[in-house]
Amino acid sequence: MTDDSLFLIDIDGVLRNKAPKHYKYIPKFLISYLKKIVHQDEINVFLRESKDVEPGVPFLEACLEFLDARVEVKGLENLPKDKLFTFVSNHPLGGQDGVALGYVIGKYYNGKVKYLVNDILMNVKGLAPLFIPINKTGKQAKDFPLMVEAGFKSDNQLIMFPAGLCSRRQKNGEIRDLAWSKTFIVKSIQTQRDVVPIYFEGRNSDFFYNLANLCKKLRIKFNVAMLYLVDEMFKNRHKTFTVVFGKPIPWQTFDKSKTPIQWAECVKEEVYKLKD
Repeated sequence: MTDDSLFLIDIDGVLRNKAPKHYKYIPKFLISYLKKIVHQDEINVFLRESKDVEPGVPFLEACLEFLDARVEVKGLENLPKDKLFTFVSNHPLGGQDGVALGYVIGKYYNGKVKYLVNDILMNVKGLAPLFIPINKTGKQAKDFPLMVEAGFKSDNQLIMFPAGLCSRRQKNGEIRDLAWSKTFIVKSIQTQRDVVPIYFEGRNSDFFYNLANLCKKLRIKFNVAMLYLVDEMFKNRHKTFTVVFGKPIPWQTFDKSKTPIQWAECVKEEVYKLKD
């Protein structure tokens, strides 16, 4: 019989693993609150019910059904099926956007898809085969460049959210990504992968953006808003999201006329043009 614990979210276990020296000092009421805002019980019901679903793209489909998320896709027919791409997207949600893009691209390319994601998501076993985990500060830090290198040299389509963090509300009120990392530019040139810009239409709650901006004003380095991403995912249930795939940008475009950071910003601007 399969051990259910292998499939379940365990906040206590995650905290013990990620912060072993500090775990015993974390108040129990705070751990209970974390369990509430990550909807541990609700997610674990879903994980129990879907434990026999095949990991990877089929599991992503089950996630979309659980979230009652519908996706309207535009532009996917412009993508050749016989090439390897780096897919880069804005990151408005932190839940449905990642699940939906993995499902749409994975289904289109027969399951040959990988994400670069925060390593904490490796705790969801049904998704783990799709992930190249990122933990630049932990024990895995020295292996990170090699893992990225292996991902780009593989025969998988790669999905990246170059902002790293979810979009934030800007001073003009627009919901927009922060600065994009140059990694996708550098590695796409090295491995001769064309880059596909993607615009994902969606937004989180005012609470999320207000909290993120408050933490910024208070100069709190820890990403407190990240703790509420699952809660935001639940707030975004029962919605339809539009995904727009732009035309592939040839890797040769990224020449010496701009730095990799500048090229990353150019691609980011192309992404936001897709929403018009």
